[in-house]
Amino acid sequence: MAAVKLTKNELKKQKDQLRQFQRYLPTLQLKKQQLQMVIRQIALEAQRYRSEQKKTIDALQKWVAVFHENKQFSQAGLASLVQVERVERARGNIAGVQIPVFKELVFKSIQYDLAVFPLWVDHGVEVLRTVARYDAVISTLEKQIELLERELRITSQRVNLFEKVKIPQTKEHIRVIGIYLGDQQTAAVVRGKIAKRKLVRAGTEVAL
Repeated sequence: MAAVKLTKNELKKQKDQLRQFQRYLPTLQLKKQQLQMVIRQIALEAQRYRSEQKKTIDALQKWVAVFHENKQFSQAGLASLVQVERVERARGNIAGVQIPVFKELVFKSIQYDLAVFPLWVDHGVEVLRTVARYDAVISTLEKQIELLERELRITSQRVNLFEKVKIPQTKEHIRVIGIYLGDQQTAAVVRGKIAKRKLVRAGTEVAL
């Protein structure tokens, strides 16, 4: 235990600190619970998007089959028609943590010759754009989780610090100071009684 002054002023200081710690700890615990809950919710949301993306990709397989039947189209490549220009994100705040929030995925405008590409190319492009949007959304959610988990680690460390170190340590300081001051008070009373007895004895001897 760290050295502590055995004085009344120090006792008051330690009691004030204990009240502060005990008042702040529930706020930290609540924040920890909130972060844990939000992280679980975002993880479930990301999993839902992954599932929807997989269904979209599976549904695209029949278009891919057509894609392979057209050799001229195969050389041109459907993927070349879907190029991301930028990802638009806003800023959000959860439990004091700044997080990115997905808004939109903007694609480059690419013209293509319908004489070269098959008639279903429009649908294929739209499906690939949907898949790309899922990627952008999932990536943003994963970043949210990363930032919130970092804050959760810090908050958990603070909760442990208050629960396992600060509060027990301060209580021990208060106990030690209290015992010392109590002993000092008892010693002072004993010394006072002894001094009183000496005075009484001295007065009796003078009277004799």
